[in-house]
Amino acid sequence: MKQFLHILSYPFSVVFYFFFGLILLLFDPIQRLCLRVFGYKAHKVSVDTFNGLLNLSLLIVGTTIRFKFSEKLPKNKPVIIISNHQSLWDIPPIIWFLRRLHPKFISKKELGKGIPTISYNLKYGGSVLIDRKDPLQATAEIAKVARYISEHKRSVVIFPEGTRSRTGAPKKFYRKGLQTLFENAPDAYVLPVSINNSWKLQRFGMFPIPMFTRLQFLVHPALKVADFNSEELINKVEAQIKEQIILVDETV
Repeated sequence: MKQFLHILSYPFSVVFYFFFGLILLLFDPIQRLCLRVFGYKAHKVSVDTFNGLLNLSLLIVGTTIRFKFSEKLPKNKPVIIISNHQSLWDIPPIIWFLRRLHPKFISKKELGKGIPTISYNLKYGGSVLIDRKDPLQATAEIAKVARYISEHKRSVVIFPEGTRSRTGAPKKFYRKGLQTLFENAPDAYVLPVSINNSWKLQRFGMFPIPMFTRLQFLVHPALKVADFNSEELINKVEAQIKEQIILVDETV
């Protein structure tokens, strides 16, 4: 059965990438028009719609997404979304299912050019691009986005493992970026998120995409930054996230 599904994944992946590329190319001019002519709100609608369609496109390869909330999200508060990182497919569900929080991203600078729709949004949609070889620049940009979410009551997503886990196994959290966010957004809430199984979509690289993967996102209860010291909060969030990561391979 596994061999059959692997063979089947090749033609279905071709169909998926056709629609994936079409969505990328279609929304690049749409979001540019939305931002330049109609402003932030219209641009956000275009970004949300784009990511919603990316999530739907995964149905072509049988992927399902379960996004579970432990409690209601904070309202009209800056939020720091902290998550483990397994693949690029962590991102569209976060943007869509947490769209009420206006999530922005801390991304490596290489993503800021060359990718239709995605690069433009990262450069002009409120996210920041960091040079991982330049700690001073990275820290300044992280502080900048922390102040941004405090001012506008929006959210920022950070993957403190730094790079994705290719097997789903959790990696250690780097603390400097988290500490910078806490220091510059002391009024924020932290929203821990545990992600499972998205690594399976890239277990063969970008092609083919395995069939019938079940993505799972668990949003933990929010924690107020001001209620903890920095180290205590990081330890608590890291433990919560990693406790809910499933290491058993459930791929059929």
